[in-house]
Amino acid sequence: MKPIYVTQPYLPPLEEFIPYLEKIWENKILTNGGPFHQQLEQALCDYLGVKHVALFSNGTLALITALQALRVTGEVITTPYSFVATSHALHWHGNKPVFVDVESNTLNIDPAKIEAAITPQTTAIMPVHCYGNPCDTAAIQKIADNYNLRVIYDAAHAFGVQDAGGSVLRHGDLSILSFHATKVFNTFEGGAIICPDAKTKQRIDHLKNFGFVDEVTVVAPGINAKMSEINAAFGLLQLKHMPHVMQRRAEIDALYREKLQHVKGIHCLPQAGQTVANHSYFPVLVQPDYPLPRDAIYKKLKDHAIHARRYFYPLISDFPMYRGLPTAARANLHVAANASEQVLCLPIYPALTPDDQQRVIEIVLGA
Repeated sequence: MKPIYVTQPYLPPLEEFIPYLEKIWENKILTNGGPFHQQLEQALCDYLGVKHVALFSNGTLALITALQALRVTGEVITTPYSFVATSHALHWHGNKPVFVDVESNTLNIDPAKIEAAITPQTTAIMPVHCYGNPCDTAAIQKIADNYNLRVIYDAAHAFGVQDAGGSVLRHGDLSILSFHATKVFNTFEGGAIICPDAKTKQRIDHLKNFGFVDEVTVVAPGINAKMSEINAAFGLLQLKHMPHVMQRRAEIDALYREKLQHVKGIHCLPQAGQTVANHSYFPVLVQPDYPLPRDAIYKKLKDHAIHARRYFYPLISDFPMYRGLPTAARANLHVAANASEQVLCLPIYPALTPDDQQRVIEIVLGA
């Protein structure tokens, strides 16, 4: 049987990429903010509707650099329901993650739980736009303003997502994107920080290049997190195909919702709060009244060469390096823990054929 994965990178025709490679070979600029790097930063500003974009070699280094750029210290309130890189970035920067529960309808951080978690050591909030569904940004910002806290959004899933006011990436002090191969928009590996002003972008650009300002001046203990010209070139090519990518994802999402909406025990998470969604994942909750437990239907799909994923299981707070934290206790994270035991992300990517999607649907219907 042909394997079907939860997601696959979108790859434009190879012949479209060749001219970019030829140009790189011709000008012999491979990195350090070359012409394709500069072009992609501007193209992403235009596409996303934001003012400044700083490209990175991956999203995790972008998260760490964002913390450094804002001089975040001490405790950072965050969600346990995310990919582990969210908390790993805090750990690497020397911050203490403070976990709070999530909302049941979006699985985003619950603003109603944030205030009680604030201590004199709290300096920031790091929410996640889970599956590309926007957080309650107004409520989070109000808390941040009241307590003088920074807000850094892990927006790894939120490429191209808009709310009523425009790009969701405009919220908070900084927003971070991932351009990993599995994302809606990818550069093989890559990431970005959305910056509110030129001064902030300049500081971030210094930090991602060892702290260099010029040939002889280093202003901070930065890191090497620059995006290469090959990655940037692939990103420019990817952008040309985004209308097709977004359309196919929307079509796949709509068919799942149509076919699964009346299946007892299968709850499709709503697309909440967007005027433009990117359909980055298709999560369902396998509830107790479904004929099979979540792990059983996961295995059944796998036995048919369909590789769904349990995003996010286990919770970050269950991993050894975090479970000793007081806020990692499951009693503190009831909604997140329940979702983690039920969630299953079904395959969704532009190359998923109608026949392959029907294979997935039929197994879920026939369980």
